Amino acid sequence: MPNASSAPRHGRVLLATAGSRGDVEPFFGLAAVLQEAGHEVRVAAPDDPIPGEGIDVASLGVSFRRLTSMTQESRNGLRAFREQIRPAMSIMLARVVDTAMSWQPDIIVFHPKLLTVPVVAERLGIPALDVGFTPVLSPTREFPAPGVASRSLGAVGNRLSYRAVTLGERLFAADIRAARRRLGLPSSRRVASPAGSLIAVSPTLLPRPADWPSTTHLTGDWPAPPAPSALSPAVREFLSDPAPFVYAGFGSMHGGDAVSRAEAIVESVRAAGLRLLLATGWGGLEPPHRCLRPDVLIAESVPHEHVLGAATVAIHHGGAGTVHATARAGTPSIIVPFLADQPFWARRLQHAGLTGPALHRNHLTPDRVKGAIADAVDRTPQAQAAAEAMLREDGPAAATALIAQTLTSVHTS
Repeated sequence: MPNASSAPRHGRVLLATAGSRGDVEPFFGLAAVLQEAGHEVRVAAPDDPIPGEGIDVASLGVSFRRLTSMTQESRNGLRAFREQIRPAMSIMLARVVDTAMSWQPDIIVFHPKLLTVPVVAERLGIPALDVGFTPVLSPTREFPAPGVASRSLGAVGNRLSYRAVTLGERLFAADIRAARRRLGLPSSRRVASPAGSLIAVSPTLLPRPADWPSTTHLTGDWPAPPAPSALSPAVREFLSDPAPFVYAGFGSMHGGDAVSRAEAIVESVRAAGLRLLLATGWGGLEPPHRCLRPDVLIAESVPHEHVLGAATVAIHHGGAGTVHATARAGTPSIIVPFLADQPFWARRLQHAGLTGPALHRNHLTPDRVKGAIADAVDRTPQAQAAAEAMLREDGPAAATALIAQTLTSVHTS
């Protein structure tokens, strides 16, 4: 029997995140499990709808949805960064420091966008664990940094590509220095490395690279907590019809010709003899009125956990959260990547046999999408086998155990 000093220790856990739904919802899924395990939890998050109940939330003072809408209207990327993104990030980088200093946590688990977390963790003398929903935190020879390169650069090139991920420290170096000055820390020191990294990715979709260090932990993904009263009457009625349907939604993605994109999806699904549940999200799909008939239901968003498992095929952007939700549901995917890590996940799922080649977001045609639907339907057995494997994983429980282990190590050292 383990002695008292080696037993897992409970503590005050600050979870800090920034970004769109895919960056925020998993932290709330982890928060619920941490609370059930006896930890005191607070989530520092943007001012957008909260995907959970009964969880203490601290505002970071910025709405990512509003920020996305503002930057969408700007045609000048550098100007949008200077006038909108950078000021918003500065607010959040300062707010997370304020939250940690006022709440005095025992450990901080954080999204790497929040570059000032290691600074406040150093000031408080507590461990910090960073979180990756895509494997960009630990270099490997096996594949290049997602979002940096679209194909292998060779063993050496793949590892070197991860240096680009540290660019954020340079872009927001002034905010990091300001945090150090506020907290009375030497300004010349580099940002401290975290005590470890939690990679919230399913090993079914991404086997652990052999050259990752022991401080990088592949936990499995962290599903969002179920949303109460999540289904609208219209969606509930749509799902009650046994006729098969396709789900299409691009989440927070936007840009390009969202009208033609939606029209191609509607026409292809209809030509395949299927119904369509289309989630418009933050602007990636804008179906014209001429396409709408009783076989199409339009919603701004729908809870994946209630919808994907009933869909025949899911057409989506390939964000990490949607990739995992779709795979866990046993539903084959058609991926239409927009940016960042999405091409990586498209290749990863294609390699696993769960999807065919990705479709270009600006070159969707009814024939291409209809062909992709037929291909996806044929992949249903592989998708269901992956779902069965993922059912044996429990990412939040694994992450909770690692957090408790870190707390115990600090307490006994």
